[in-house]
Amino acid sequence: MLKKILLATLIGASFASVPVASFSRTIIIREAPPEPRQEAMPAPRRGYAWAPGHWEWRGNRHVWIEGHWLRARRGQHWEPERWVQRDGRWEMRPGRWVRGDRDGDGVPNRFDSRPNNPNRS
Repeated sequence: MLKKILLATLIGASFASVPVASFSRTIIIREAPPEPRQEAMPAPRRGYAWAPGHWEWRGNRHVWIEGHWLRARRGQHWEPERWVQRDGRWEMRPGRWVRGDRDGDGVPNRFDSRPNNPNRS
């Protein structure tokens, strides 16, 4: 009997809707990041957005993370990771997708004076 109850509980739990919390770890340090490295941005790839390289804080030191392609999200543009100085400390702001790119050319609407994405269908 106990096995049946346990089995029913496990089956019910597997179908339960469990909300998943999304969070990002805030990193605040005193050491300024080095200057960004110069990377050659590859030619545009249809359906992808370029995430430029950036410095991350790992193991008590700055580590360079090379730029990479991300699958594009329609109507959004990628805002890359960046370090912001506040009160003598440095805070890492994670990269994120931001709405506001009507034509999908990677240029936010507020900066796009002429929506002319040649890749749009």
